[in-house]
Amino acid sequence: MNKSEINKYLKMDAESQIRKAAITLQRVLRKTPLIPSDFFREEYGANVFLKPEHLQVTGSFKIRGAYNKIANLSKENLSNGVIASSAGNHAQGVAFSAKERGVRATIVMPQTTPLIKVDATKAYGAKVILHGDIYDESFAKAKELSKEYGSSFIHPFDDYDVICGQGTIGLEVLEELPNVDEILVPVGGGGLIAGIALIAKSVNPKVKIIGVEPKGAMSMRVSLKEGAVTNLASVKTNAEGVAVRRVGDLSFAIAQRYLDDMVSVSEKDIMENVLLTMEKHKFVVETAGVVPLAAVRKRAKPGKNIVCILSGGNIDTVTLSSIINEGMISRGRIMCFSVELPDRPGQLVKVASLLAENNANVIELEHNQFKALDRYSNKVVLEVTVETNGREHIEQVLDALTDADFAIKRIY
Repeated sequence: MNKSEINKYLKMDAESQIRKAAITLQRVLRKTPLIPSDFFREEYGANVFLKPEHLQVTGSFKIRGAYNKIANLSKENLSNGVIASSAGNHAQGVAFSAKERGVRATIVMPQTTPLIKVDATKAYGAKVILHGDIYDESFAKAKELSKEYGSSFIHPFDDYDVICGQGTIGLEVLEELPNVDEILVPVGGGGLIAGIALIAKSVNPKVKIIGVEPKGAMSMRVSLKEGAVTNLASVKTNAEGVAVRRVGDLSFAIAQRYLDDMVSVSEKDIMENVLLTMEKHKFVVETAGVVPLAAVRKRAKPGKNIVCILSGGNIDTVTLSSIINEGMISRGRIMCFSVELPDRPGQLVKVASLLAENNANVIELEHNQFKALDRYSNKVVLEVTVETNGREHIEQVLDALTDADFAIKRIY
């Protein structure tokens, strides 16, 4: 997007456009009221509220921008259908919105896209084309086909109507919690935070808008530091929904004007919060969706009202299982250790008894004489995975084993 276009949009009455979008979206949105979190308040001290956008019909906030964009297109622009490129949430948002408007939709997805996401997009009636190994290749193909078919291209984030659609989230937050102090928003391409910033700063300029990115995908932070949209050489994060190498031109210009701060979070914190939202709120939220929660500890102060946007919940079960396991390790809920034992009767029972006395539940145990450090030492290596109740409990278990003269090696 060129500078004159950006300036044109920056001069527009964003508040009226976002309020108009809210009316347009009434027929397709599920209400996602703010949910106060007793757990996160006790954990961090601040009043933490969750905005559960993963409960939208397509499983993410993306339906807002996609539907608003398609609803604003003329019949002539819609006559040849719409096209988009996406590996996930935007694809389903466009496919659903097109079906609701009676419009033909084509979605170009990378060949590496999980089958469950491809099938979910097809289920809304869209034609799916698998092309390229990464999103950038799919994007280029979609733009090419847009010209060939004469279809309207629906950009996932660098589009004013899309941004205004996403901004309706901020409007809902402000209407429900007028005294909100900070809104924490996951940042990928920047469309979501741009929309929320536009409405928040129009309605209440005192509200702080905080962007949150994984440390392995800080495209907005780097761009803001450089003063211009900057391409990352690569991105590395499990939060695929925000794994974007380049933010949008318009979303960057809005962020540059209205963002109050950027926070980066670790993969460990992200996975831990996927687990916590499941355990404490019974929500299945994808990795990109919990990114704001991973940043709360850096922003929390007693009495502060913080809203976290849970942006989506489209996650496959295999990935979820792996993340839960990593999250449990991070929270001190699972611990694995090894110990070399004399190869004689009673040693395994002794270890098991100590674990039982200290309320450590054995999940897995491997007793293998072929793993001994010295094959001629008449010793065997015992590897044990146990369920624990936190880091203090782990230390208690390890101390008990050490006091019994076992040389413990912590694996994780």
